Amino acid sequence: NAAGAKHGVSPKLLAAVAKVESGYNPKAVSPAGARGLMQIMPGTAKGLGVSDAFDPAQAVDGAAKLLAGNIKEFGSLDLAIAAYNAGGGAVKKYKGVPPYAETQAYVPKVKAALAALGG
Repeated sequence: NAAGAKHGVSPKLLAAVAKVESGYNPKAVSPAGARGLMQIMPGTAKGLGVSDAFDPAQAVDGAAKLLAGNIKEFGSLDLAIAAYNAGGGAVKKYKGVPPYAETQAYVPKVKAALAALGG
């Protein structure tokens, strides 16, 4: 809630991303190296001011900052979610949700989790 309020992002959206990214596991590590509750890549974490992606408070704050920037940049929840998964560069390159199978599946998963949370 605090990170959502600080960055102007729905706490339910943050919860939905956490559910899809890590199943709410703050110790999760992906095969690609994404870490923590919000599955933030080390380089991305550094840029967001997250020194410990395994710390849920830092991870959620970093994710809120990233999502807020994506929403502002792309003006669409779908594109903001896609950029969270595939990166903003990919969204710009394809002028929409990138044609990656993972991202194509990711956006509806997050939106379904958001809907299940009443968001």
